[in-house]
Amino acid sequence: MKFLLSNDDGYFAPGINELAHTLSSIGEVVIVAPEENKSASSSSLTLKNPLTITEHKKNIYYINGTPTDCVHIALSGFLKFKPDMVISGINDGPNMGDDTIYSGTVAAAMEGYLLDIPSLAVSMSQYDPKYYATAGQVVLGLIPKIKDLQQSMLLNINVPDLPYDQLKGLEITRLGKRHKAEPIIHHPNQNNKLMYWVGAAGEPNDGGPGTDFFAIKNEKISISPIISDLTNFNKLDLLKENLI
Repeated sequence: MKFLLSNDDGYFAPGINELAHTLSSIGEVVIVAPEENKSASSSSLTLKNPLTITEHKKNIYYINGTPTDCVHIALSGFLKFKPDMVISGINDGPNMGDDTIYSGTVAAAMEGYLLDIPSLAVSMSQYDPKYYATAGQVVLGLIPKIKDLQQSMLLNINVPDLPYDQLKGLEITRLGKRHKAEPIIHHPNQNNKLMYWVGAAGEPNDGGPGTDFFAIKNEKISISPIISDLTNFNKLDLLKENLI
């Protein structure tokens, strides 16, 4: 098999390099990832500035752009082959519930899916994780099963930060939901000009059984099938009845 790997942590990040090492045992791996950390860049594309591709070493390239730039460029003419799968990650930290809206990790996989290639977004359950190798083994075990489905799909995978043999199973989940983010943080700099930081993500609001939050809380792998269609189907009939 042939794999395109990307991420939002940067080409140098331990997660993507662990994944590349693991997958090299079953196929050809090419990394095309951002030159620097681009966390929370969502599906942004660079449209008004030129992008450059730099070869770091054999089959490892970095681009001065976003995760979506990386996958789009790789699949739209840079690579000389069509990958069997696009995998984004392994991310330093979780991408559950509303995180998926902002996540560059999920966005990179989404771009692969939009370009008609089965794609995975893979994230660790906490920041500064110890067990990237666990997520690598999880992906390695899932690939033949996903391949056998013979369908293009986009899966958001979160993995507990535990040794592989301590995982308590796997659940197919829906995305949960968080409370709204914490308030912004601001402090004056040395020139007494206020500097602002986005507040921390909210705690889970909808995190009961069946959600990604619940699976991770119970030390299980969470796999959520997601799609790009943002239509709120529950509101279609209401709007047709009241606006037309």
